Amino acid sequence: MSCRGFMPSFEKRGGRCFAIGFLLIGLGLAPASPSPFGGRSGGREGGVQESTPRDFGERSAQKPKRATAEEPDEQVHLNARLVNVFFTATDRRRAIVTDLRREEVRVFEDGREQEIFTFVRQTDLPLTIALLIDVSASQQYTLPEEKAAAARFIRSIVRPGRDVVAIVAFRDEVRIIEDFTSTISRLEVALNRVRYVPPTGRDPRFGGTSLYDSIVLVARELLAEQPGRRTILLLTDGEDTTSLYRLHDAIAEALRVEATIYAIGIGDRYRFGINSGVLRRLTQETGGRAYFPKNARDLTRAFREIETELRSQYLVAYYPSDPTPNGRFRQIEIRVPTRKGLHIRHRRGYIL
Repeated sequence: MSCRGFMPSFEKRGGRCFAIGFLLIGLGLAPASPSPFGGRSGGREGGVQESTPRDFGERSAQKPKRATAEEPDEQVHLNARLVNVFFTATDRRRAIVTDLRREEVRVFEDGREQEIFTFVRQTDLPLTIALLIDVSASQQYTLPEEKAAAARFIRSIVRPGRDVVAIVAFRDEVRIIEDFTSTISRLEVALNRVRYVPPTGRDPRFGGTSLYDSIVLVARELLAEQPGRRTILLLTDGEDTTSLYRLHDAIAEALRVEATIYAIGIGDRYRFGINSGVLRRLTQETGGRAYFPKNARDLTRAFREIETELRSQYLVAYYPSDPTPNGRFRQIEIRVPTRKGLHIRHRRGYIL
């Protein structure tokens, strides 16, 4: 294993690598134990071979370019001139609106109306979901409920052979527990292996949380080359104590790969609190939504609403009226003037 990995917790001593900030068990990858999905998680599970959790490679070591002072948070490069924007429409009661017509929708770029090239209602494109689970100390008492609700979500939303989900656990380190797959049994086994284990050792990085690092690495290393609607689903309290990256880096990288972020703010709110501001910022900038459940019923409802929304989005695409690449941030706005009180959520823009 190279000692030049992305995270700061690897150093070299006497020709050997010591992961002073991370152990498999420290991150929450427990040994075989009874599974909430039936059976045990050691070895093979019903003929399903467990994947080996892995770190992100050396290619993650270089930070993305910092955003300029002119547009600090939304700089994102688009590879093609056709601009694709997924959006969600809700009414005053936050109910999802699914009957919009193409002639009702208007798209603006930097205040100039654009000609719509494609409009698709309730798109059936495959879903590509990266499920990021916080396994830091703040999740000690809520993690079992999170895993159970996540398992129900996966069983309900994944269409085998079409939709794919990856499971990533993060604390002070970021690990891929299961890469993208549509095999539900593999995802269930992976979820069962995500555990909270109390941190040990003297290093001050033990017990930290690298939320921003996890978003940047997942966007860059997992989502960038994936087809379909790219989604990051966070289960976390929103606190970050050990990341090399910052909040605007995480937003910029998600925008770059056109990923929508949804967040479920959960954890030990009495000892650690919930950073709702960070979670709202991540989701609003990328077109998603943040949820803050107070009990198991609210948690299940949050997953259900996310599933409904992902199945009820619209896709609008256009060729920008100014196709000249100039490296400048371009702001996107979608309006539906024929509907009063309608709220539209979508990513804020891109750079061409």
